Amino acid sequence: AASAQFQLAVPLAVAFTPRSVPGDLPRPLPFRDAQEMDIAVNQRTTVRSRYELLYRSTTAREDAALDAATARDADAALHLLQDPSLGSLTVYVVPETSSLLPQGISVYVGQHRSALVRAGGGFAALRARLAQLTQVMSFTATSIAAALSDRVPDGQLGPDARRHLKSSLGYEITFSLLNPDPKSHAVDWDIEDAVNRYVQPILDKLSLVANFSVDSQILYYAVLGVTPRFDKASSSFLLSAHSLPHVINPVEARLGSSAASLYPVLNFLLYVPERSHSPLYIQDKDGAPVSTNAFHSPRWGGIMVYNVEAPASPHTSLPLHVDVDMARVMEVFLAQLRLLFGLSREELPPEFLVESPGNEGLADWELDRLLWAHTVENIATVSTTLTSLAQLLDKIGNIVIKDDVASEVYQAVASAQSAMAELATGHLHSAFQASKEAVTSSERAFFDPSLLHLLYFPDDQKFAIYIPLFLPMAVPILLSLAKMVREARQHKKEPTKMD
Repeated sequence: AASAQFQLAVPLAVAFTPRSVPGDLPRPLPFRDAQEMDIAVNQRTTVRSRYELLYRSTTAREDAALDAATARDADAALHLLQDPSLGSLTVYVVPETSSLLPQGISVYVGQHRSALVRAGGGFAALRARLAQLTQVMSFTATSIAAALSDRVPDGQLGPDARRHLKSSLGYEITFSLLNPDPKSHAVDWDIEDAVNRYVQPILDKLSLVANFSVDSQILYYAVLGVTPRFDKASSSFLLSAHSLPHVINPVEARLGSSAASLYPVLNFLLYVPERSHSPLYIQDKDGAPVSTNAFHSPRWGGIMVYNVEAPASPHTSLPLHVDVDMARVMEVFLAQLRLLFGLSREELPPEFLVESPGNEGLADWELDRLLWAHTVENIATVSTTLTSLAQLLDKIGNIVIKDDVASEVYQAVASAQSAMAELATGHLHSAFQASKEAVTSSERAFFDPSLLHLLYFPDDQKFAIYIPLFLPMAVPILLSLAKMVREARQHKKEPTKMD
């Protein structure tokens, strides 16, 4: 792949309330500073992150917002006063004695693009805390390495780096209810209401990242690929962790959605076990039951087992009517959706408190984290696609490249360069949009119909096709030529008659 030098600039405002200004500030407020960090990817790809800090005093309106009773109220009020641009962060430094933050908590990360930090320990301690905070709220070396995983040597990647979905212009989400035993269970699930209530808010927030389509289906007589083991002690059936990979294949054959899809498909399966295998529990690697009774498969989706209580009387008429508790199910599926997008919360120091994202299912800074990673990944993908196209075209000597293909290539290069420039100036939104345009143009060029037939019919294949056609005609012609050459030679050898 071609070399790439990324520069990621994060605008970070640090606002001090009147009683929280450290005594050892290097310069009077306001002043600017920058912190740089290099992320090593490989010899040809380097990523330099630059945090552009503006230290300033809080405004009167910000002070009024910080007079709120709780950190959550303050976060909501401050949100209206902040820089709304994607990728920017604002940190409010509150006095050491502030009652806004709970006891033992010195950093509060809100739902939007700001955090509250308790003062104390001087300027050096504050800088260290800011470094920790930016790792949580923007990007880390790990998240950028995961985005560039195709360029990173295998040994250097963490175990989670290849779990996340690849960046795509769209995703298809399929919710499937598997009822292997309809004679015993008549299962009802209000999937439409559940999607509108729980899934749509997070998809609305993610609509900036990609287009999403959602569908659902009910599959009858669809069984898992593994027979669960009966456990006498608990009189239940168990699926162990090592058998889970084998569960998916037979089910996937019935899903049928990914074959016709242009985009990655995320599958969320709700499995109601048959009566003969109920109740069914999933075990983790240590043999302990999994609290959610669900598991997820990286880049594929997740499966949740939904047990139905056995009827109190053995004479109850079948099928049993089952109403699925969609709130419980969607809580699990949304957690799996976050995992697939790499939005799972990382381990944080104990003095950090992170606000839950609420009904939207996604905090603003988590959306930014996703955009940083996807922008970098898109630019790397364009670079790889265009390099591959150039190498292929080099191998085909007699190729004619149409003007529209050439213009798509130029457009892809221009958009990728624009995305790099926007990243370096800290404009995340425009950088991401430009990176999406670059991906679209590079794919249009690579898959252009005028190039495809040339890629699939190189010269050696042409010879293989045409030789059988021309050989039968060529044989008599070659034989005639040989005869003519022989006769000419004979004619030369005969002595000239002298009169």
